[in-house]
Amino acid sequence: MTHGAIVTTGLTKRFGHQTAVDSLDLLVPPGAVYGFLGPNGSGKTTTIRMLLGLVRPSSGTVTMLGRPMQAGSAEVLPRVGALVEGPAFHPYLSGRDNLVRLDAADRTTDPRTARARIDGALDRVGLLAAATKRYRAYSLGMRQRLAIASALLRPRELLVLDEPTNGLDPQGTREVRSLVGSLAQEGTTVLISSHLLSEVEQMCSHLGVMHVGRLVAQGTSAEVRAGTEPLATVETDQPEVAAAIMRELGLREVVVGRDAATGRLGDIAPEKVVAACVHQGVPVVGFRVGSPSLEDVFVGLTGEGFDVSG
Repeated sequence: MTHGAIVTTGLTKRFGHQTAVDSLDLLVPPGAVYGFLGPNGSGKTTTIRMLLGLVRPSSGTVTMLGRPMQAGSAEVLPRVGALVEGPAFHPYLSGRDNLVRLDAADRTTDPRTARARIDGALDRVGLLAAATKRYRAYSLGMRQRLAIASALLRPRELLVLDEPTNGLDPQGTREVRSLVGSLAQEGTTVLISSHLLSEVEQMCSHLGVMHVGRLVAQGTSAEVRAGTEPLATVETDQPEVAAAIMRELGLREVVVGRDAATGRLGDIAPEKVVAACVHQGVPVVGFRVGSPSLEDVFVGLTGEGFDVSG
């Protein structure tokens, strides 16, 4: 695929001698819900800021909605909604009045439709009933929903959301997941930067994984997962013995549980694991081969947990 809602080529950002983003070739297909993942410090937010024209790249190019940035930013940005580290709201104004203020600052919108658009955005994030409450009385979750509403004050072809479920309770998180799904069904492309892997797993059709400023994997969720070996689990009352057999067969990263042993299959046929256990007298109660979780994939690609990046 040679085109997309977002395309970057060799996108690089240096701060002095430090390279925050290194030769990034990002491709977000039209209509995708793209999960942009990476540990803290991996370059995700810097990338997003370059996409939106908030930070000038050191080198490389950005194309959004078929137009090059920065040259086409005046045409493109009104078609893009963004939530990056949250907008600044006035604490003494109501939720609705804060959106009125933001909408009035946008010279590309029609003031005659402002009320309907603002109420529509509040309704979509579940804040219409609290529209007249002052922002300082909002919970953290309500503040995050208002920030999302600010990105929906007009129809958007592309939404860029940095940690959209931050601070939300489980119900609020489900609502945002449903909202993202409905926007995608309407044809909006959504890029989501998040550290909540379980949410990304449920929401996203495509994934990109950053590590120390580089894109280490990209593609559909299935394509990214395909690069990680499946896990084989032997359920037995002799897990230590089963684990030893699995290691002898060549399975890697074998873990012993209370009633099971699990390891990465690699190129080993699953039936060999069962046959070897039975041959050596290990009672096999159950056997399964499963796809790794997104967390397993992430750790396999970056070699570390989600919280830090060198």
